[in-house]
Amino acid sequence: MNGRPALIAVDGANGRAIVDAADRIAPDGRPSIKGISRWDASGLFEQLLIGGAEGGAVSPRMLVLLYAADLAFRLRWEIEPALAEGHSVVAAPYIQTAVAFGRACGLSAKWLDGVFRFARRPSESRIVGDAVPASARADAGFVEFGCALISEPGGRFSRRELAARTRRHLPARTRLRARRADHRAR
Repeated sequence: MNGRPALIAVDGANGRAIVDAADRIAPDGRPSIKGISRWDASGLFEQLLIGGAEGGAVSPRMLVLLYAADLAFRLRWEIEPALAEGHSVVAAPYIQTAVAFGRACGLSAKWLDGVFRFARRPSESRIVGDAVPASARADAGFVEFGCALISEPGGRFSRRELAARTRRHLPARTRLRARRADHRAR
C-alpha cells in the first residue's frame, strides 16, 4: 500500500482462510473495526439463525440479497467512515465471495453484478483458501453458512460440493474483472 487509505477485499470459499488472511493484513495483525470489516456486521444472518424454521425456506437468491444488505451496512457504518478518516480497511469477505456463491447456486452473473453495483470498488483484491473447508459449519464464514442453510440430503448439491463449486467460480470472476479493467484502460 502507498500510504493512502485503501479498501482491501479478501475473498474465498473458506471462511477460516479469509479470516486468517485478513488478520495477517490488518495493522499489527490485530483486527479492529477500522482494520477489518467482517460479514454479518449487521446481525442479519444471526437473526436468520435465531428465526430458525419459522422463517421458512431460504433460497440462494435470498442469501445473496441478505449479504448485499449486510454489505451496505458495512460500507455505511464501518468501511466508508474508516476510509474518510484516512484508515485502510480489510473487507473479509467482500463482493467476490457472494458472487461466486451465487454463481455456484445457479444465479445469473448479470443479476449478481446488478445486486452489487452499489459497492465501492476495492483498491486491492485477494483470493484466498484454495481448499474447500473441511467442515461446512455455519459459523465459519458466509459460504459455509450458505451451504449449511440451502444444501439438503438428496438435494441438488451437498454442502461440500456447493463449497467446491463456489471455489471454482472465484478465479473465473477474478479473470473476468481483470479483462474488463484492461478493456476500459484502452
